[in-house]
Amino acid sequence: MPHPETGVVRHVSSVLNTMIATVEAWQRRRAVADLTPHQLRDIGRAETPAPVLEVKPGLITNLMSMK
Repeated sequence: MPHPETGVVRHVSSVLNTMIATVEAWQRRRAVADLTPHQLRDIGRAETPAPVLEVKPGLITNLMSMK
């Protein structure tokens, strides 16, 4: 007859392993986020370009005049 504790131990072990993996992944993302663009190139990760929104002076005036 199997021991009922065995299933509980496996479940707790699985949950702990998942929690540890989650924390480790978070730490890696945090460590990479703190690197400079030069350091990112050194480890082979391309710097992701940040989205840029450029609004030129007079744009709203031009858009309103088209209305």
